[in-house]
Amino acid sequence: MSAEPDGPEDRLRRLTTIWSRAVFPVTSTSLTRAELAEQLHPLACRLSEQLRARSFDAEAAKAVGAALVEAHCTDPETLTRTLDCVDAYLVLYCGEDGPQDELRMRSSRLQHAMAAGYAQALRERTLAEQEAIAQAALQAQGVVAQALHASEARFRAVFEGAAIGIGIADLDGNVLQVNEALLRMFGGSEPSVRGRNVMEWTHPEDAPQTWRLYDELVRGDREHYHVEKAFNRPDGTVLWTNLTVSLLRDADGNPQYQLALMEDTTERRLLNLRLRYEATHDALTGLPNRTLFFERLEKVLGAGTGQRFGLCYLDLDGFKTINDSLGHAAGDRLLVEVADRLQSCATAPGEMVARLGGDEFVALTTGPGTEREVDELAERIMNALISPISIDGRDLLVRGSLGIVEGPASERTAAEVLRSADITMYRAKSAGGNRSELADPEADARAITRHGLTTALPTALERGEFFIEYQPLVHLGDGSVRGAEALVRWLHPQHGVLGPDRFIPLAEHTGLIVPLGRWVLEESIRQAREWRERYGEKTPAGPLRINVNLSPCQLSHPGLVQDTVDILERTGVTPDALCLEVTESALIGADDDLLKPLRRLAEMGVDIALDDFGTGYSNLANLRRLPVSILKLDRSFTQGMQQFPADPVDLKIVEGIVSLAHSLDLAVTVEGVETGAQAEQLRILGCDTAQGWYYARPGPPERLHDLALVDATG
Repeated sequence: MSAEPDGPEDRLRRLTTIWSRAVFPVTSTSLTRAELAEQLHPLACRLSEQLRARSFDAEAAKAVGAALVEAHCTDPETLTRTLDCVDAYLVLYCGEDGPQDELRMRSSRLQHAMAAGYAQALRERTLAEQEAIAQAALQAQGVVAQALHASEARFRAVFEGAAIGIGIADLDGNVLQVNEALLRMFGGSEPSVRGRNVMEWTHPEDAPQTWRLYDELVRGDREHYHVEKAFNRPDGTVLWTNLTVSLLRDADGNPQYQLALMEDTTERRLLNLRLRYEATHDALTGLPNRTLFFERLEKVLGAGTGQRFGLCYLDLDGFKTINDSLGHAAGDRLLVEVADRLQSCATAPGEMVARLGGDEFVALTTGPGTEREVDELAERIMNALISPISIDGRDLLVRGSLGIVEGPASERTAAEVLRSADITMYRAKSAGGNRSELADPEADARAITRHGLTTALPTALERGEFFIEYQPLVHLGDGSVRGAEALVRWLHPQHGVLGPDRFIPLAEHTGLIVPLGRWVLEESIRQAREWRERYGEKTPAGPLRINVNLSPCQLSHPGLVQDTVDILERTGVTPDALCLEVTESALIGADDDLLKPLRRLAEMGVDIALDDFGTGYSNLANLRRLPVSILKLDRSFTQGMQQFPADPVDLKIVEGIVSLAHSLDLAVTVEGVETGAQAEQLRILGCDTAQGWYYARPGPPERLHDLALVDATG
């Protein structure tokens, strides 16, 4: 058994040897194979460096292709064998330590650039040969009377030995003479080419200017022209060429013949088409990918006024569950089946389906009446997903959330349209999925703002953009201030002061609620210490307390108890100065593990308040198992008390809750007190404390100082 190469240089030498063996049989050179390998070795080094380079350098890869031409490796088979060698062995010998998929993609790009550089260098070489041939032809024509035999011999040598196709025709287009290279290109015998008229070689893909340039040349108005042209071969295949046609004049300067020089570019064109297809189509489903879809969408949006578009953005519901339970192979087969069904939905002119990635697909329709067409397209898509898909003997029900965007072209960019469709799709998914939603500019704006706030949250805490306002808690019996609830605010640089309803849900979703909540807790306890140092026992009910809200995320965080203990010890505040408020909904069905941190805090002397009581549909019997000492009634129970007489139903409900709470040794705090009538009625019903705009709106801590001083001095 032969050993594998030991080091990078050995692997490069092995790659160079394989390369030289592949191209040596088709290379016209006087070098030995070993000498050719030495010429190829630095080129292999360049490819290895580019494969592992941080950034892709197309020019370096093009230079490798050009170097092959400089080494006289000009046979078309040389490029094919070189690309095959690079495709098969470059990653194997020069990229074994990197991510294979990324290296394979980098290798494909290197091959593309090499082919381009090879073609460019070969074209330049060909043009130089063409110029030399043309000059030789002109010189032969000019001295024909003096040295006809010698000139004809030289021309014949160039004519027959050239690697490119050469043909001579009269001004009527009749082909008079062709060389062997041109015959090989057409794959026929000389009689099948010679004697034909140039006008017979029209092709549907001829550029519009091709035959106009030809007419100008045979009239003598043009000396030469260069175009890319296709020809039909006798066997039905297509020959693509770089065609240069020059006018030959007689001794008096009159047009006499036309000389055609052809370079066969068929293989290079097929390679470019294959690379283009791979770059613009999804490898799994065969659908157009994000790149091609954006090209099409940008073209549609640039169509000008009078044109409209409709776009459906589909995301499969629960696809991750299928991947996790059945495996990625099953997930891939599911995506292929979904892609086939979606493709069958887009059959009308101007409709297109693409895969953006993962389980996300888009369908595009264009035309003057897309308002109706996009609705019909969306309906076809949703109907296509109704039937189960059989994977590994399982019938899987596939559902999708669809976002629809429709409107006139030229008003938005492709990125804006896709962002709107994406937002709308997630709105459909948030509403339960298996449905479609139409884009709403206002909803888009809210989603964009929400995303901006989410991304700004981490740095906002670092920059100190948050601050706390305090709303007094007032005792209903004597009207004294017993403490305050800490309410966090965000002073946003663009949006101004934002209330917690604007950013707390975002902080909970991202997990930033934990550091934000820790900051609020520390700032609030520090404020409580300042109040106690300033007033001590001057207030009628003793030292002021601070109430701090806990989110469900904080409640389940393992560091809650230790963070609270550390902050209390660091600030020198006793636990009885702190009350933690937890919403009733967060404790519905809570198990002992979730309640354990609250019990530990309650045992330390921290009060626990059940916030928004009455909105969570909890069992009142559960109160005895919760470590709470305070019930905070939701404002919805007291709104009926703002008028006189008060709503009797609300009175009975509040009276019952207060009676139950007091029987369980729980204090009752009421939120949202806005009138004196409310305050008086709640006092009569036995509520302990209250807060609301009737007493004071949330504000800076100095306002609480003023209220506390009034209570202390009478």
